[in-house]
Amino acid sequence: MFGRILIIVAVALALWLAFAHGSSGAGHRQTVVVRAGDTLWSIATAHYAGDPREGVWKLEQRNHLQGVTLSPGQRLVLP
Repeated sequence: MFGRILIIVAVALALWLAFAHGSSGAGHRQTVVVRAGDTLWSIATAHYAGDPREGVWKLEQRNHLQGVTLSPGQRLVLP
């Protein structure tokens, strides 16, 4: 009895893994327009909960930033 249940669960899991796919419903891309005096730290603090350092890192990676200098009017994509 236990063996049959185990086989059914294993087959169901295998089918689920075979047909699972990612969701494309992530929503619209959110951007932030940099204003005078904005920093990556202030943007991360305003848009991410928790430690702002992780938000700064995500912003740098998502926007392919080489440094921390921002220009007013620059658009940053939020990860």
